[in-house]
Amino acid sequence: MLDTVRADNSGNNFMTWNRRHILTLADFTADEYSTVLQTAASFREVLGRRTKKVPALQGQVVANLFFEPSTRTRNSFELAAKRLSADTLNFTPGSSSLTKGETILDTAKTYLAMGTDLMVIRHQQAGVPDAIASEMDRLGSRVSVLNAGDGQHEHPSQGLLDLFTICSLLDAERPRLELLADKKLLWLEIFCIRV
Repeated sequence: MLDTVRADNSGNNFMTWNRRHILTLADFTADEYSTVLQTAASFREVLGRRTKKVPALQGQVVANLFFEPSTRTRNSFELAAKRLSADTLNFTPGSSSLTKGETILDTAKTYLAMGTDLMVIRHQQAGVPDAIASEMDRLGSRVSVLNAGDGQHEHPSQGLLDLFTICSLLDAERPRLELLADKKLLWLEIFCIRV
């Protein structure tokens, strides 16, 4: 699913997206950052429409597997999937078979069996999205996995949103920023586009 992004909402072509899972931003290339930022900018126009829906994920199933409480992230992913015309499934741990001893990987395989195309994973323990992505790969499925936060480890969707916000506010082509995030000093060469 994530490997099929080739154009924005207005038909502008970007690089072919070859990444199936988004688990970390550590190995993103400058071209991938640029593609994400350009695609996000193109969807601003959609939000200004009366009907805020496009058929980009029509016929696809997005499962939001949030193993810990979340308000903003979970609802943001559900709303985004619906605005992209996907069907959504929302997982609630307290009313699932996890309470009877089912494993997280068995839960993911259940959603795979339901025809899920993209799993958005949120878990308090580092590495859970990676483990689910590895299991999907091992099974030979085409399911994409997006890490929506795994404890203090990674939260690539938040990082991309922060980057988009920063680039939207800056009036520079290639600023060098010093960011303080999660008590780690990160130096990023950010290739901002004018959005």
